[in-house]
Amino acid sequence: MESITQLFDSLWRDYSQRLCPSAVQIQQLLTEDVALLNDHIALRSFGLPKCGLAVIAAPFIALGYQPQAKYHFRAKKLYAESFIHSNPLLPKVFISELQLAGCSAELQQMIRTLLDQVDDAYFRQPDFVYSGRPWQLDFATYQFLAAESEYAAWVAAHGFGANHFTVNINQLEQFSDLEAVNHLLRHNQFVINQAGGEIKGNAEVMLEQSATMADVVGVSFRDGIHKISGGFYEFAKRYPQTNGELYSGFVTASANKIFESTDRE
Repeated sequence: MESITQLFDSLWRDYSQRLCPSAVQIQQLLTEDVALLNDHIALRSFGLPKCGLAVIAAPFIALGYQPQAKYHFRAKKLYAESFIHSNPLLPKVFISELQLAGCSAELQQMIRTLLDQVDDAYFRQPDFVYSGRPWQLDFATYQFLAAESEYAAWVAAHGFGANHFTVNINQLEQFSDLEAVNHLLRHNQFVINQAGGEIKGNAEVMLEQSATMADVVGVSFRDGIHKISGGFYEFAKRYPQTNGELYSGFVTASANKIFESTDRE
């Protein structure tokens, strides 16, 4: 079994090379005297037994992660859970899945057809969570899925991997608030997710978040390479609870808007 360090190193390598190449530049912009702390990563999947949330979570649970909280995003037909490790320096893990029962019969059939290309044993290998897309599809299928669910189209096109990493702003000294981070990013030509405002959340809910809009990356389809939304980089500032410890959960309303970082224009 690979170690926790190896797992997150592999997830970062896949994310920064395949899904969000701009993350490397952003990391360089924000790194101070020590390496950046990663607040959390997020992964996506389809709500089917073959590859659902529990299957995605398995490699993390095997390395000591425990369930933290559950979240529902009914308008987007998504269910999610967060996971946390006893080591506070390790990132939280946020895993979501598309609830297919709420989608059209056509979309459900397309997703099942994609998954039929993959043997069940594939999803029992821990490295599948950073191994990309194990099925083939044409661009027309992607477009059909995107018309109903941007989330479904994203997973169909990219497969498995972290759709975002998250800089822990509490660690930084030069940039102590998200306004300053967003200003720096805009100055360096990065586009900030405006859904629900540049900064989602506030001190009252004990969590503030912002994010770049997803990189546009070339993806290979059966009928050629097409440029589509890939991954994005997120930034989180956490506030202390009454016991003095930083809030460690997620805010559904804010996360709902963060999902839109991969929306097509």
